[in-house]
Amino acid sequence: MTDRRTEDLWRTLAPQVLGALVRRYGHFDEAEDAVQEALLAAATQWPRDGMPDDPRAWLITVAARRLVDRLRSESARERRELATAWADPTDTPPAVAAEDDTLTLLTLCCHPALSPPSQVALALRAVAGLTTAQVAHAYLVPETTMAQRISRAKQAIRDAGGRFDQPASADLRAVLHVLYLVFNEGYASTRGVGLVDVQLSQEAIRLARVAHTLRPQDGEVTGLLALMLLTDARRAGRLDADGELVTLADQDRSRWDRSLILEGVALVEQALSTSAPGPYQVQAAIAAVHAEAPTAAETDWPQILALYDVLAAHEPGATVRLNRAVAVAMVRGPEAALRDLAALARDPRMARHHRYHAVRAHLLEQAGREVEAHDAYRLAADLATSEPEHRYLAGRAGRLGSG
Repeated sequence: MTDRRTEDLWRTLAPQVLGALVRRYGHFDEAEDAVQEALLAAATQWPRDGMPDDPRAWLITVAARRLVDRLRSESARERRELATAWADPTDTPPAVAAEDDTLTLLTLCCHPALSPPSQVALALRAVAGLTTAQVAHAYLVPETTMAQRISRAKQAIRDAGGRFDQPASADLRAVLHVLYLVFNEGYASTRGVGLVDVQLSQEAIRLARVAHTLRPQDGEVTGLLALMLLTDARRAGRLDADGELVTLADQDRSRWDRSLILEGVALVEQALSTSAPGPYQVQAAIAAVHAEAPTAAETDWPQILALYDVLAAHEPGATVRLNRAVAVAMVRGPEAALRDLAALARDPRMARHHRYHAVRAHLLEQAGREVEAHDAYRLAADLATSEPEHRYLAGRAGRLGSG
């Protein structure tokens, strides 16, 4: 029962079961342990007895029994509370909205008492279903370190009085931000030997679909899902046969996933027609323009630049200005883009970010300033923390150096 299909089922059901228990009892830590015990029981019993007709209800029932046993041993007061909360723990618990619980559990993981890295780590562990070892691997830290981080995050939620309630709009925005970070880390890993971690990006997409199912009229929820789909559609073209990075302009567009592009474009159109544009919708619209261009040369760069101007009004940060500079170069030339980029040199975060120097190097190369471009590529390569990006940037510097 440990085949891929069953593992995928367990990963989908685990947050739903955990959500059902936390909704009923609270006690995040104890509920999570009970869910793990229920999954172990399933691994033993299902191969022998067959998969139950309703696997989710089976897991909730078994996990509830384990949790009741745990909590009953603590105090008579808790026994009285449990007696009123769930009169007979041997009964199959009442049906609850699975997706609703998943989103609410994700909201709890995104509690404002936690730092963004802790929110992401806890969400990956409790909602995405990754093991502590897998989360630690994604962050390139020892498993014991990640276990302590996740434990502190749970304690912080308890200390802050975290409640299992329906997410408010502000809470939902925090959830979307965490999903955005998880997807980005999976699609373009900032660390290690690989460029992508498909598991992370696919979990982010799955959870974004859950959010969209529950909030289909929320333009930013729709926009984030569209952005993920349109970005993920290009994944197969990002690496060549040797596993080396291929830039957007040089990618084989026949390898892009047309079904994801069609779905993403439809979601963008839906979002922009039903609500005022927000940052995720605008980013999705930019991704849609790239996705719909038959070739790199046919990309509608004036439209992309106009969209970046809209995005900058929402998020006037350095990252948006950096991306906008690429569009400026395609519309007005590299020197104009370099002038816009000069102001970012005073931002200490950009000064140590490899993407700033990589974009600057590209613009300098376009402008024919090859000596400066070589030095910028070399600095970008030194700052890159992903090995594929380091090799690509070092290769560009080497080509210019040899010339």
